[in-house]
Amino acid sequence: MKRFRGSSVWIALIPLVAGCSPGGDAAKPAPETVRPPVAVETAVAAPGTIVTGVDVTGSLAPKFEVDVKSEVTGLIREVYVTEWVRVEKGAPLAKIDPREQEALTKRTEAALESAKASLLQSRVAENRARRELERMKHLRDAGLATQQALDDAGTEAEAAYSRVEAADAQVRAAQEELSQVKTRLSKSLIVAPMAGIVSERRANVGDLVGEAGANQMLFHIVDNRLLNLTVTVPSVEMAALRQGQPLEFTTDALPGRTFRGTVMFINPSVGEADRSLRVIAEVRNPGGELKGGLFVKGRIVTGSRDGVLVPREALSAWDMVGKKARLFVAAGEKAVLREVLTGLVTEAGVEILSGLAPGETYIVRGGFNVKEGDRLIIVRPKGA
Repeated sequence: MKRFRGSSVWIALIPLVAGCSPGGDAAKPAPETVRPPVAVETAVAAPGTIVTGVDVTGSLAPKFEVDVKSEVTGLIREVYVTEWVRVEKGAPLAKIDPREQEALTKRTEAALESAKASLLQSRVAENRARRELERMKHLRDAGLATQQALDDAGTEAEAAYSRVEAADAQVRAAQEELSQVKTRLSKSLIVAPMAGIVSERRANVGDLVGEAGANQMLFHIVDNRLLNLTVTVPSVEMAALRQGQPLEFTTDALPGRTFRGTVMFINPSVGEADRSLRVIAEVRNPGGELKGGLFVKGRIVTGSRDGVLVPREALSAWDMVGKKARLFVAAGEKAVLREVLTGLVTEAGVEILSGLAPGETYIVRGGFNVKEGDRLIIVRPKGA
């Protein structure tokens, strides 16, 4: 009888043990894990009006402001206004001592009366000379006067007429001088040349003003009811600019409020230093909320078109240079990832040029938790 070695017996039994299971069936793979539904907020893509424009920054300045100075020399006798008060056109601001001008006015009036008296005397002399000329003509015709006497009478009449003309010119000169003196006298009362607010006062009683300080500013008046907004625009945007376009802007001094102006002036030349274009918009400010010197940020509205806008938070992997992004569309109860092309970026959202059609539902919030094919639970946003 032949003997078997122990190692050979164990080798023969290994396949039999490995091929069997307690139940007698082959082993089954583990089931896949199913992702739970994801709660998201959605919105429906709707066509709307997309406003195009040029972003700008600039500063406000009063359209009308003036430095009030004295046109006559003298000491300030009275000051009628202080700073930060509103004045109307023609309102008295200050008065310069008028005594010197009053005395000069009286002397000029006397000179005018004297010139008028001289004119009257000259006319009387002219009338006498003309009567004498007529008498000499009759006497010569009668043979009682010589031709020499008649010529002398004619010469005297012409001289008398010249003296009348000279006296009349002196009267006119005296009248002009009196008018100038009275005008200078009226200028001793300094009045507001325009309506506005006295933003600065440098006039005090006893100050000497006039010729010695011709450039001395006494009052500064500004009218904030109409402002100029000066902004700079890159030259690459100049083709879109037109006179009359609206300019909407905000300022940190009045948060939460939007103001509006109208483009009135476009500089015909581009700055050599920065290749920018200076644009001035007119801003009506009847309530006076805006002040000169404020810095503002805004946009010149250059046009509008129809399109689809989505909030920025709805986009992922947004390539602003390449104008590409992704967003999730809710197809029934499942999420579908879309590639979209972006266009204009506004405060209202981002324009979608392609990849999302009007009427489709897209995910606004919660998309960062979503994967392709996930089931969705639509959550109504607050206030919806």
